[in-house]
Amino acid sequence: MTDPLLALRPWSAPEVTSWGRLPMNAVDRRSGAHSLDGDWRFTLLPAPDAPVGGRWSSAAVPGVWTMQSIEGADDLPQYLNIRMPFADVPPLTPAANPTGVYERGIDVPAEWAGRRIVLQVGAAESVLLVHVDGRPVGVSKDSHLAAEFDLSDVVRPGRRALLRLTVVKWSDASHIEDQDQWWHGGITRSVLLYATDPLHLADVAVRASADGGLRVDCRVRDARGALPAGWHVTGALDGLSLTQDAAFDLANAQEERVSAFLGEVRLGAHVPEVRAWSAETPELYGLTVRLHRADGSVADTSRHRIGFRDVTIVGRDLLVNGERIFIRGVNRHDFHPLTGRTVSHEDMRADLVLLKRHGFNAIRTAHYPNDPALYDLADELGFYVVDEADIESHDHAHEIADDPRYLNAFVDRVSRMVLRDKNHPSVIVWSLGNESDYGANHDAAAGWVRRHDPTRPVQYEGAAKRGWADPEVASDIACPMYAPLEDCVAHALSGRQTKPLIQCEYSHAMGNSNGTLADHWAAIEATPGLQGGFIWEFWDHGILQGVNDARPVGRGGAGLHDNGVAAPGYRWAYGGDFGEQDHDGAFIADGVVFPDRTPKPVMSEHRELAAPVRLHGLREDGVVVANHQHFRTLEWLAGEWELSLAHGGTLTAAAELPDLRPGGSAVLPLPFGLPPDGGEAWLTLRVTTARDLPWAPRGTAVCAPQVRLRTAGPFEAPAGTGRVETDAAGLLVHPLLHAAPTLSLWRAPTDNDELGGMAGRWRAWGLDSLVRRLVSVHQDGDGVTVLAEYAGTGGVVRHRQVFTPVEGGLRIDEQAELPEEFDDVPRVGSVFETVAGPDLLEWFGQGPWESYPDRCSGAPVGHHSLAVDEAFTPYLRPQESGGRHGVRHFTLSAPDATGLAVTLDEPRQVSVTRYRAQDLTAVAHHDELTAREGCVVHVDSAHRGLGTASCGPDTLPSYLVPAGVHRWSWILRVL
Repeated sequence: MTDPLLALRPWSAPEVTSWGRLPMNAVDRRSGAHSLDGDWRFTLLPAPDAPVGGRWSSAAVPGVWTMQSIEGADDLPQYLNIRMPFADVPPLTPAANPTGVYERGIDVPAEWAGRRIVLQVGAAESVLLVHVDGRPVGVSKDSHLAAEFDLSDVVRPGRRALLRLTVVKWSDASHIEDQDQWWHGGITRSVLLYATDPLHLADVAVRASADGGLRVDCRVRDARGALPAGWHVTGALDGLSLTQDAAFDLANAQEERVSAFLGEVRLGAHVPEVRAWSAETPELYGLTVRLHRADGSVADTSRHRIGFRDVTIVGRDLLVNGERIFIRGVNRHDFHPLTGRTVSHEDMRADLVLLKRHGFNAIRTAHYPNDPALYDLADELGFYVVDEADIESHDHAHEIADDPRYLNAFVDRVSRMVLRDKNHPSVIVWSLGNESDYGANHDAAAGWVRRHDPTRPVQYEGAAKRGWADPEVASDIACPMYAPLEDCVAHALSGRQTKPLIQCEYSHAMGNSNGTLADHWAAIEATPGLQGGFIWEFWDHGILQGVNDARPVGRGGAGLHDNGVAAPGYRWAYGGDFGEQDHDGAFIADGVVFPDRTPKPVMSEHRELAAPVRLHGLREDGVVVANHQHFRTLEWLAGEWELSLAHGGTLTAAAELPDLRPGGSAVLPLPFGLPPDGGEAWLTLRVTTARDLPWAPRGTAVCAPQVRLRTAGPFEAPAGTGRVETDAAGLLVHPLLHAAPTLSLWRAPTDNDELGGMAGRWRAWGLDSLVRRLVSVHQDGDGVTVLAEYAGTGGVVRHRQVFTPVEGGLRIDEQAELPEEFDDVPRVGSVFETVAGPDLLEWFGQGPWESYPDRCSGAPVGHHSLAVDEAFTPYLRPQESGGRHGVRHFTLSAPDATGLAVTLDEPRQVSVTRYRAQDLTAVAHHDELTAREGCVVHVDSAHRGLGTASCGPDTLPSYLVPAGVHRWSWILRVL
């Protein structure tokens, strides 16, 4: 007999979004449910209509089979950004279609007799078919929302039943789940079994406004059919009883029998002196809704944590509780390097805690509804959420946007997301999906949302790109991606802006990136009409892999990584590392954290740009301190003053933060008198949490604004005696140098350099292989002048070095003349290598973390020290890294205190690592690198900004390194 579920062929029928699936609702059934998580019997079929049989193994649920070592399952992760992993056009799917069959026995408690028994599958990718004891139960699509099925008629309490979940990997739905992430297959979220009374709460919808108004709409159903007489609903908000809204009953019921049939009731209350919810003040109240039988006994209960807040758009401003806010956001996937799409509650909390500690206040759930626990955490910790539907048809966007066969799928996915998440105060905007062009299917989904939930705006980049000010498209917010900064500012100043402009994606974080983030935020904060955006993205999606293993390590990989680096013998895999021929390489590694959640340097940059406390310069009577928050004072913060002297160490003093309202400022007296010597001086206010918070213990760093109190003195050194020694090639001979200082114009290309096209141009000029030719060596007293030419295919660079003995060392004055053809090079400076031994880097300048000319706002000037091996940043694809901007002087020392010191004529870009640029460009992964015994040191007169050209704008013109004459000087001393 033909299985009716297989007969539907739901994997190639876009009109079929579900069969036998219960309606989505916001009643949380996780408490008291029986977990079915664990090891299930498993087999992987070559296609959904293949016979089940043969070899069975086991698979962990939740979990994707592509990340597990399962006997007989050879399906592996594959990464593609835009292109589908098969050639079939929508809605067709390939004949080779991995299909996982999961089975396990379920013991239905005897005490559930007479109750409604429901199966909840948290998420399955991409088509789910459910059978119990061989009987068909239902079908569901949408890989990122739960599916529930009523099992009351197919199980018997007190007896064991055989539950089979069949998951088909490829389907017509895959064409609208074409997101920029790994392709997997499996059950990605928890599976639950729960029971309710036949008389149950089918849904609860909460509207809580910032003025204390509360409305709770309840839908009641009875699994036996008609609702019994006498049922009623009560509610309480942290002890405050809710009253039934009689006006609603009269307007919608009119007659008692009609009201009973509809099963709808509204509760209401007004909370005096309500504490409003915002990302800064995530105040939550406990709401309990109870459904009673006629005798007053409780049939069902639903508990919620709710927040009172308003979201409105007034003109071109997005307001929360009447205040214009800034969106300091990031795009976030559900991801884990050992389990793929499956993430635990602890993982999600760690994600949000880390983001909160680095100044983020918003999340876009790219590009699908995230795990339900994430929204609970966002409510608790304080994040604004743009909740995005599971719709992206990137490869076939134009065809699908208006395809009526996909109409049901669009409306189904958007509406089910809204129904699930509508009670979360953190959700402030609904998104219709991502990169799916724009068509009638979007308008239909938007229409449903606007009718069902008029309290939140709707956004969709595909609609907004038709015109940022167009009032006819289905987006209340102009939400472009990677729009040039100058275009955003011009639009805000044009007089034609009609909507808030909040970029849904900007500042692409691939590799060593996120240049000009400070320039963006300077413009955003200074330009009415601009309100922020969402960095792409949170994670580097590297999967832990053994160097000699074709499969992911999987759940057994805990502890095989540290501080962003995989353990010896392992690596972070990206596209192509699992043997797939069709892939998009390291484009999957584009997050602000490494795969193990270690922050990249950009996180410190963002933390400072989002600083709640700023120093606005000096006045005669002190320093101006300002509160840059929207809703709260500085009472939750503590401070400490730090005075850094270029030649005099560091002083500290307690700081008393003023009582400032949001947006307020005050002048505080300077805590120190400046000593007459000590050189350049900087005053830093180190701000920390004053008490334990849900996301940070007391003393956690929040920001470190600073102002300069005194500029540096002249660059000079007393004359010295001694002889400058050069070899036959005119290169400096020095006992601490393994390789003499030479001209460097090349850097190991960043991902932005490669994908933005600059690296190709630099190679064409021959910057990676310049040939040095000695022109002359001139002895002038104790000094030596060396002239050389560096020839590339695109021109010749003239380089002059003047070596002059000074007290305790050697002064080196350099000049490089770049031909006009070299109008945009990665760097101009010196590179040299030390002998083995020095392993500690100490410097005065910006730090302690990596910084570059267009990404240095988060690196305060001061005294810093770091092991040389820790100065290098291990971006997944090796590239230029480890630079420190604004360095004034530094030392490199060995454990016995020997070493060298360098003083610079002005703040310069410096890097000290164990790798030459050629070492980095020759490999694809860090496990292929071999550290050199000495240090490779770059001292740059000029260094090109990083930009974000891998996906978005390049750096700004002011951060380019042009042709012409470049001069720099430095002093080399022996410690």
